[in-house]
Amino acid sequence: MRPNEIVSREDWLTARRALLAKEKELTRLRDRLAAERRALPWVKVEKEYFFDGPNGKETLADLFARRSQLFVKHFMLGPGWKEGCVGCSLEVDHVEGLLVHLEQRDVTYVAVSRAPLAEIEAFRKRMGWRFKCVSSFASDFNYDFHVSFRPEDVRHGKVDYNFEARDFMIEELSGDSVFYKDVAGDVFHTYSTYGRGGEEFLGIYRYLDVTPKGRDETGPRHDLSDWVRHHDRYGAGGFVEPTGRYVAARGFEPVLRRGAGALAQRALTCDGAGTPGLTPASRRRWRRRGRGSARATVGFEWRRPESNRGPRDYETLALAN
Repeated sequence: MRPNEIVSREDWLTARRALLAKEKELTRLRDRLAAERRALPWVKVEKEYFFDGPNGKETLADLFARRSQLFVKHFMLGPGWKEGCVGCSLEVDHVEGLLVHLEQRDVTYVAVSRAPLAEIEAFRKRMGWRFKCVSSFASDFNYDFHVSFRPEDVRHGKVDYNFEARDFMIEELSGDSVFYKDVAGDVFHTYSTYGRGGEEFLGIYRYLDVTPKGRDETGPRHDLSDWVRHHDRYGAGGFVEPTGRYVAARGFEPVLRRGAGALAQRALTCDGAGTPGLTPASRRRWRRRGRGSARATVGFEWRRPESNRGPRDYETLALAN
């Protein structure tokens, strides 16, 4: 990247103070917006929902665990999925260190998915998460809060998501909801957010936004799916679909994109499990074909692992010596 304008310390302080005034304005605006969120009217939850959890069947009221406030992560993990959405996974990765602090402030955190509990637990253990996860498979909870969709919920290719009609992409979507339980045991829905509203809970963006490169989400979709992977998948190749689901690379053949220049002297290959590596044969092949190039952009092409037929998917990787 090119550096910004280089100035004296005095000129930098002048620019920084001007920016500080805007930052303070944003901070005060956020405070006012947070107050307006808390002032929203509530909806009493009249319907009884049951969840499968580590302690057996639980109601929505049970999930509060002796606290009066409940934060629910609508986690994208549908029946039969082997792993959850990468964006949801990034969001809940932030929670581990916060649990004790949330509980100190009378907040219980629970992730709810529609997959059966055994499938949720297998993924939770793989990720090393300690927070509670439950399954809403046997209830209407996900449907009523517009994060899961039956065929009859799709009208003219649209579903009700983020408080408006949106194009249908997948049967499971992400969101966050907040509930309150009063001393009588009644439960109230106080807040929900979907789509980019979930960025409020992505602390990593606060760090990236102050670095010179920022989020560096340069494509193809210019969002977190450009780079985020499950925290045990970085370096394993593959790509993330627009739906947020990870697709592992299996048996792909590298192809040169038009205008990319000579192939790099190194090439990435993947075995059937999506594990990256370089074989001696591939080293020799790519050294011969990429001689004279220190760096190039190479497009890798493979078929989706779920099928031997259908459209092909691409990932572009920058390879260097």
